[in-house]
Amino acid sequence: MELMTHSSTFLLPNPSADNGPAPTYVLVVLNRNLPRFTPLLWKHAQLRICADGGANRLYDELPLLFPDQDAIAIRKRYKPNLIKGDLDSIREEVLGFYKDVGTEVIDASDDQDTTDLHKCIAYIQDLPNLKNQNVCVLVAGALGGRFDHEIGNINVLCRFSSMRIILLSDDCLIQLLPSSHHHEIHIQHNVEGPHCGLIPIGGPSTRNKTTGLEWNLSDTEMRFGGLVSTSNIVKGEIVTVQSDSDLLWTISIRKE
Repeated sequence: MELMTHSSTFLLPNPSADNGPAPTYVLVVLNRNLPRFTPLLWKHAQLRICADGGANRLYDELPLLFPDQDAIAIRKRYKPNLIKGDLDSIREEVLGFYKDVGTEVIDASDDQDTTDLHKCIAYIQDLPNLKNQNVCVLVAGALGGRFDHEIGNINVLCRFSSMRIILLSDDCLIQLLPSSHHHEIHIQHNVEGPHCGLIPIGGPSTRNKTTGLEWNLSDTEMRFGGLVSTSNIVKGEIVTVQSDSDLLWTISIRKE
């Protein structure tokens, strides 16, 4: 089975190329509190998209991360390439500001069956200039707030399981580990961990093997109503995961 490697080097100011060339990062900003490291994600991204009300967050909260600088200058410096969604949450003055500075706006209000994040991921998936690249989508503000929104974001991971998508908050990240691959996760100990978890998603996971954790799994079954690997601890530089079902990997993000 093919090996898939993962690394949170997007949380580092200057990622190394030890694990091969860096992915092509795309940043999607949702309508939740911006993580404090959003400017770092912005720096690494080649394309920046706001999902509807995520533009309000960018407009309101990003200047707060640069309290000694002019707010208008910050907003112009961090202007998204695109705003996409049903546009029922973005404020008029915010929409007008970003239109004036050259941001493209796509009104997708005709589609009420998918979330704004789903609409953005589908847009990224169809971009011809990204077709043959190793794309990794970083989703800022994906966790916290309403539980149904969180579950909707996790559902997007499953709907687009062939894409690398990482949900981010100030506290942690979540990504899907598809069962089609074995996984090797390179831990960035200075910015993430030690707490982590592996969650079966979509049904029971009957055979799970790991290395590099405090409590490793060895042909262990996981299911809701039974064992779920929460509050585990990363011990090594590399965590390996093999499973017969898709799993969610989550790890804490350090605040110091």
